[in-house]
Amino acid sequence: MASITPTDVVACILAGGEGGRFRPFTDIIPKPMMHLGPEERPLLEYIVRWLVKYGIRDIVLLVGYRWRQIANYFNDGGRWGVRIRYSRDTEEYSGTGGALLNAYKQGLLGSDPTLVWYGDILAPPDVHALLKTHEATGAHATIAPARTYRVPVGVAETDGEGSIVSLREKPDLPLNVTIGILTLNPNMLGEAEESLGRRFDIMGDLIPWMIQEGFKVKAYTHTGPWYDVGSLERYQKLREEELKEFLTLNPEA
Repeated sequence: MASITPTDVVACILAGGEGGRFRPFTDIIPKPMMHLGPEERPLLEYIVRWLVKYGIRDIVLLVGYRWRQIANYFNDGGRWGVRIRYSRDTEEYSGTGGALLNAYKQGLLGSDPTLVWYGDILAPPDVHALLKTHEATGAHATIAPARTYRVPVGVAETDGEGSIVSLREKPDLPLNVTIGILTLNPNMLGEAEESLGRRFDIMGDLIPWMIQEGFKVKAYTHTGPWYDVGSLERYQKLREEELKEFLTLNPEA
């Protein structure tokens, strides 16, 4: 069997949420269109450009809230040398898993592994290595957990007498945390529908169901920086220097 190449893979980016934690800004624009980085491009564009860097040429945007702004900006993807298609959220198919199932039912995912990326996650993983891990292990899903988690508050260490012996401000802790990047065999969605219905979450429902049912779920650990830009506070605290490579890509002419 021929090896999977990036050109075989459909990448799905979840970009349909209302972004309630970004209000009042998201009363006007959808969260994936919030600008950041030295070039002040939309958050979603940085993800698209990272995928382009690794040879992905087929992208499906799972859209909902104020989706026309996203479609008007990205159009068919020709500006970046990719094909961009759209799957609109519906009431029947809800949640991150439901949105992905909706795209699958429309025939947008194909039969090769699908690369799934949450649209509020900024991270520079090695996409080639993630795909190779998925193929080499024969996994049904491969999650890309990060090796560390930056606690958003200070952490105090105390001794037996209640004295504080050390204090670390917002430290990085050695935890394998999910960051919303994974590969998935799309036929899993069809099988999951029978148990989970059409309204479910990927990380909260689909992956735990797969593990419980005995499907092979593997990990490809991301060792670099990452940010969950899921709220206005996190957006404002983004350390652009740590993601400089990610934020200064320029694959298009």
